[in-house]
Amino acid sequence: VSQLVGDRMYIGNAAGCSSAYSGGAPILPYCKDNRGFGPAWEHSLFEDNAEFAFGFYHAQDAIRKEIIVRLEALKEAGVAAPAIDAYLANWEDKDQSRKVSDDLIAAMEAAEQTPETQFVLENKEYLAKKSVWAIGGDGWAYDIGFGGIDHVLAQNQDVNLLVLDTEVYSNTGGQSSKATPTAAVAKFASGGKHIAKKDLGAIFMNYGYVYVAQVAIGYDQAQTLKAIREAESYPGPSIIIAYCPCLEQHIKAGMSCTQSEMKKAVECGYWQTYRYDPRRTAQGLNPFQLDSPEPDTSKVMDYLMGENRYASLKNNFPDRADALYEKAVADIEARYKKYRKLADESAD
Repeated sequence: VSQLVGDRMYIGNAAGCSSAYSGGAPILPYCKDNRGFGPAWEHSLFEDNAEFAFGFYHAQDAIRKEIIVRLEALKEAGVAAPAIDAYLANWEDKDQSRKVSDDLIAAMEAAEQTPETQFVLENKEYLAKKSVWAIGGDGWAYDIGFGGIDHVLAQNQDVNLLVLDTEVYSNTGGQSSKATPTAAVAKFASGGKHIAKKDLGAIFMNYGYVYVAQVAIGYDQAQTLKAIREAESYPGPSIIIAYCPCLEQHIKAGMSCTQSEMKKAVECGYWQTYRYDPRRTAQGLNPFQLDSPEPDTSKVMDYLMGENRYASLKNNFPDRADALYEKAVADIEARYKKYRKLADESAD
């Protein structure tokens, strides 16, 4: 994400693994380009990260709208009209706003220094269109911060959310979350979770105006990249749910094999990849695109047994393991059937 839009990116990062490796001084993953532009990152509380990032959006939006008022006054006074016209025509265009902002700054610097021109120059960092992101894990998105996420996405504003779904509370010791699937062993679900995973994406597709995508970069890098680009270009709210293998999943092959683990997860149907783009509806197209293929669910058990969070259930609770495994497979098949139906029926 930062490689695509890092030069104009605001990040609100929920407490968790992602904030640990994003803000773990002295080694930081973010940098600036040769002009000095780079992501503006800040760590947030676990429970209010969506609202925190939404505050970024509102703050810069208010300043930018005040800049517009000053520019219109300058234009009426005949000051730098061509540069102002170009900026006003493209200030919300993510591809053009940097160029017209640069041109406008040059025009303001060359103009007579009045309170209006000085205001524009003092706030020049806000001229370019920003890409606002709230980033965090499934504990934030599915559980503790869900109410805030729902509120922010429902506002129909240009804010993006990236959910790093490890299916467990990773940073605090591996507790079960609403993202934890059936039969998975975790703290507070030591006998295997007995209910299905919450379908976060389906909840937000119901709004009809939220861009929703589910990705697994280890299975399809191109689909992941396409989803990020579509979400960022969408002029409304977006949420991307990314499958993220984790140490707490106890993958038998080891954490060096997480990319292949994601590939196996999609191929057997454990994880689906899709994109829901509201813009397609106006074009008479199906907004929901199921990108993952028909799964081979006969491989589900092989996948589950490759992770100790599932395999340990058989060792510790053999009397209930088979029933939970059977339910886990049934839940996987039911979710794919629901997505397949959505992909087929929405086009009618």
